[in-house]
Parts: sequence; structure tokens; C-alpha cells
Amino acid sequence: MKKRVIIIGGGAAGSMAALTAAQNGADVLLLEQNEIIGRKILSTGNGRCNFTNRFQDSSCYRSDNSGFAWKSIGKFSEPETTSFFKNLGIYPKDKNGYLYPWSEQASAVREALESALKLAKIRIHTGVRVFGIIPKKNGFQISFSKDGKKGMISGEAVILAAGSKAAAKLGSDGSGYDLAKMLGHKLVPVVPALVQLRCREKLYRQVAGVRTHGKVTVFIDRTETASDIGELQLTDYGISGIPVFQISRYAARGLYEKKEVFAELDFMPDFGDVEFLQMLKERKIRLDGLVMEQYFNGLFHKKLAGALLKRIGISGTMPVHDLSEENLERLCRICKHFRTYIDKTNPFEQAQICAGGVDTSEIDPDTMESKLVKGLYFAGEILDVDGICGGYNLQWAWSSGSAAGRAAAGEHA
Repeated sequence: MKKRVIIIGGGAAGSMAALTAAQNGADVLLLEQNEIIGRKILSTGNGRCNFTNRFQDSSCYRSDNSGFAWKSIGKFSEPETTSFFKNLGIYPKDKNGYLYPWSEQASAVREALESALKLAKIRIHTGVRVFGIIPKKNGFQISFSKDGKKGMISGEAVILAAGSKAAAKLGSDGSGYDLAKMLGHKLVPVVPALVQLRCREKLYRQVAGVRTHGKVTVFIDRTETASDIGELQLTDYGISGIPVFQISRYAARGLYEKKEVFAELDFMPDFGDVEFLQMLKERKIRLDGLVMEQYFNGLFHKKLAGALLKRIGISGTMPVHDLSEENLERLCRICKHFRTYIDKTNPFEQAQICAGGVDTSEIDPDTMESKLVKGLYFAGEILDVDGICGGYNLQWAWSSGSAAGRAAAGEHA
């Protein structure tokens, strides 16, 4: 008789777990609270689904339990993922190592997974909300509701792949955390990640809409914690863009812990401080005869240039000729070390992912099995693992889902 594996959550990780468990001989039942499986996949990669990345390194995956994710990634990494999706008809388009379906439609990935689940004769129940998992002598009893009616089902193994709290409108509402806690698991504090940061200064209304190359460095209680470089987006409330997303988990954690959080923005990251100061001095000579509102023409967006001058009290009508040595040094500091205080992140609804989740010190990294409850497995966002931008969170879903599905079916790597 086949081993019954019940999977809670039909997103990327749950779908991969279901397919892998079925391939390894299990009788699989997939429970999803949305009306379709993989709904959140549709929003990934701005609707194009960056499903993995050619470059893989342990630094791309963050967790309080460092190294945990990398053990699973190593067993099912980018080559295995690419091969898996090719077998589903998804041919990869390589954009500097970022892999997308050739059609650049996230819907293609979702539909390919759904078709594969049906071909594997995996039973899928949508619109199902699980509210209880009770360990029994030979497995588990699952309590659920559907269309206002309650029911129960039993299985020998359970894979909890219910997602995080990011983007609740897509069905990722954090309900899996409650199930994990009922089973005795601890949570690392859950905070928004890959998310915009809201800043204290009022000048952002003046620069809203500006995009500029720069470096962002976050400080927690005045200790430099993380940095990234790329296109910064200035909004009416603060800072956004991929570099901000990459460091946002650290800012969010610092805010959660009630620490002082600020960022330094470097608007000329290709130049050192001494080198940039020399450039400013040379510009004073070259642009003699102009006024300060023209001084940054060709370097910065006019809105940003105006805000930088205003921040240090230099009038746009002041002649460039009148720039003092002190003025030049202050201009250098404001352009290279623009300090901005972070008051909060945007909410979970606008976050692409969460940092925190089920404490991975209580999980076997080879099998994704709970060390506390035999036969219980975890996969995907519910765990305290978050990847940087670039397909890494989906790679974590495929890797952890594969490991959990294989182990739950009875086949260990």
C-alpha cells in the first residue's frame, strides 16, 4: 500500500514537494487555500517569473541558522531546476544568469506545474483551509474547512509548505506559522523582506520618482550591517529599488528589535571620497560663471541636485565661483554619505518575501523533517530562510520542496 503524504500549501514549494513525493511512489494529496495552485508565482519577476539563477552561492540565502539552506540547495540547485522545468516544457531564457521562461510569462510556469500535478494523478483540493494537525501513532490527522464545512483526513506524513506573511492577498497569510507553533516549533521573528523602506526626512516629496545609480548601506545601532549597489528609487516616503530590497531584511529586524536604524546613500559609488572631492574642485573651475543650480547638471537629476543643495543650505542662485573649501567638503559628504533615518518598512502586503519563520535549528537540512515531530516536513517560505532578489527565493522553494517530497515518500537523499 502506498504511503500517503499530505501537503499543505500548493505554491512553488508545495507543488515541487507533491511532484517529487509522487515520483518516489507516494499517494499524494495537496491542500491549497486559494482557488488555484501557484497563485503567488504569477507575481514573481514582475509577472515574468525569474525561476532561478545561474550564479549560486551560500551568501544568496539568509537565515539565523547560517549554512542551513545551502545544504539543501546543493542537492537540487540551478542545473536540476533548469532540467526539471525543461521536462515540463519550460525552456529557459538567460538574462545575465537570471533565468526566465522563454515566453517571459509567469503564468507559463504555474500552468506547467499544474499540468504536471494532474499528469501525476495527484489529488488537488483548492479552497481548503487547514486549522489543525494532530500527530497520531501511525501518522497525522488533519482538520480542515471547505465551503464552510469541516472535515478530517489522515496520512502517514505531512509537508507544511503554507508560505509566509508576504502578499496576503495572494493567499500567503501566515496561517502556517500557527500550525507550526501548535506542533511545538519555535519561530524566528517574522518581518517583511525585499521591501521598501520609509524614511523620516521630509525632502523625499521633493525627489519622488527619481531613479539614480547608488549604494545603500544600513546601520543598526550605528553598526554597519549590510550594503548593496545598483539603481536606487526615491519615493515620496523614502527609498526603494533592488539595492534597498537586498538590505531591507536587516533594517526590518533592527526596527523589530527597537534599535536605531539609518541608511547612508552614496550617489557616486564609483568614486572614493578623495577622488570625488577632487572632481568637485575641478567642476568649480570648469563651471566658473554658472550658478549652483547648474553645478550638478550631468551628474544628478535636477530634483536630487536641488534636494542635496537644500539639505546643506546652499542656494541654487549662489555663483559657483563662490564655493568655499568648506562648501566643497560638505557637498562631497552629502553626495557620498547622505544619512537617512528609517522609521518603518512598507507592510507585509507589499513585501516580496519575509525574513524569519520556523526555526531551522529544529529541522534536518537533508530531509526537511522536523526534529521534534517524526513524519512532519517543511518547505519554502515558512522556514527561516530568505533569498536575495534574482530567483533565489524560488530556487529555495524548488530545493526544499524536492528534499521534503523525496524524504516524506520514504526515499532519503
